[in-house]
Amino acid sequence: MQEAARAALARQGTSVVPHRRMLPLRVGTRGSPLALVQTRAFLTMLTRFCPVLRDMGAFQEHAINTTGDMVQNRLLAEIGGKGLFAKEIHEALLDGRIDFAVHSLKDLETAMPPGLVLACTLKREDARDVLVLRPDTPIPDPEAPLTALVHGAVIGTSSVRRQAQLLHARPDLKIVMLRGNVQTRLDKLSQRLCDASLLAMAGLKRLGMEDRADLILDPSVMVPSAGQGIVGVTVRENDIELRELLGAIEDYEARAVSTAERALLAELDGSCQTPIGGYARLIPLVAGGPPQLELTGLVARADGSFLLRRNIGGAPADAERIGRELGASLRADSPSDLFA
Repeated sequence: MQEAARAALARQGTSVVPHRRMLPLRVGTRGSPLALVQTRAFLTMLTRFCPVLRDMGAFQEHAINTTGDMVQNRLLAEIGGKGLFAKEIHEALLDGRIDFAVHSLKDLETAMPPGLVLACTLKREDARDVLVLRPDTPIPDPEAPLTALVHGAVIGTSSVRRQAQLLHARPDLKIVMLRGNVQTRLDKLSQRLCDASLLAMAGLKRLGMEDRADLILDPSVMVPSAGQGIVGVTVRENDIELRELLGAIEDYEARAVSTAERALLAELDGSCQTPIGGYARLIPLVAGGPPQLELTGLVARADGSFLLRRNIGGAPADAERIGRELGASLRADSPSDLFA
């Protein structure tokens, strides 16, 4: 990695792309606490492997407010759908105000805007969802995680994916919109505005708040969102040197599983109102042997009245094909109005 950095920097002196951009490189990110933690952890990792970059003071952080962050009182589907946590960051990257951007991969559209590419994906943190309960609620049995919720319990979430899976298992539950960053949602739970909520374990771990997870939900109980727990870095397509630099820290497994999950999404082409889950992992077929990619996909109605979950496997090199094949299978056997 250090050699790659030196080579990339040496090719253009103090610039990284053909139009002679000067150091430091400007790093775009959302301004939420979790986004900043993820960005700083990534830059720390990058400079740890490339001391030449640390010594040059090569990076400058730029927090950017996105539509998804600014509008907190409406569902995402009501204010424009996909990409609301990335739109303004994409614009800053395209017009040169920043040089690359760090995202939670699940916030990115499956088709990047023209001129931008996903340069690398980083090692996945725990992708599972967790149940967070009101302080006075008994901790549930891990074998039956939803039994701790009383009949008619109020669950705060803005995720139609989580809502659909909850209501499919427990039609008696009442869902209310709960948006905001992790701490905001935990605070609302403490204020008894709802009985429980769901969060991503990856975010809690990165914030050092994993103790707030009352119960971790296995993907067989709650299929995660595609890309959940993975950090992705985007750059301009013509920024070859920076793409080479970032490619040197690509995590092979994260790239394989995210490729399958994003291909699943692309094939289904659902809106923000379509509950879709996608979770892939690499599993050795035999000890010491080559891994197999296993992908779980889910589509549902938001009210839980319909839910279809399927698995498919194959070689990691076929991740794109696997995702599209599973997506086509789910679409073929689902009501057509789910994808309208």
